Amino acid sequence: MEVSQVRNRLKRAIDAARERAQQRRQRVADAERDYAAFLEHVAIPVTRQVANALKVEGYGFTVFTPGGGLRLASDRSRDDYIEFMLDGGGASPEVVGRISQTRGSRTVEDERPVKAGAAPSALTDEDVLTFLLEALQPWLER
Repeated sequence: MEVSQVRNRLKRAIDAARERAQQRRQRVADAERDYAAFLEHVAIPVTRQVANALKVEGYGFTVFTPGGGLRLASDRSRDDYIEFMLDGGGASPEVVGRISQTRGSRTVEDERPVKAGAAPSALTDEDVLTFLLEALQPWLER
C-alpha cells in the first residue's frame, strides 16, 4: 500500500471523527438548553404538586432545586430521594431519574429514563407524573 493512500485515508478518518465530535457537542448543548426549560416549565411544577399532595396524605417529601437539578427528598432520610438529571453520554441525550432508597443499613439505587428515547423537549407533565408515581411506590407501600 502506498504511503499517500494511508495518509489520505487517515486524514479522512480524522476529519470524520472531528465532525462527529462537533455534532455530538452541539446535540449536548441543545439538550442542556432543552433540559433547563424542561426543569423550569414541566418537572419542577409537577414535582412540587406531587410533594404537596404527599404531605396532605402524610408522606413528608421536600423539593430541592440545586443548581441545574431537581430532587424530591424524603423528610425521614437524607438517602431517600428521586432526582432528575440529563444523561448526555448516549447516542441521544435524555432525562433520567435516579432513585435512592435506604433499606435498613443498605442503600439501593436505580437509574432509568423518565421516558425512554424522548428528548428533554418532548417530555410532558404526564410523563413526569407517571415517572414519579412509579418511582414513589416503595415509599407508598410502607
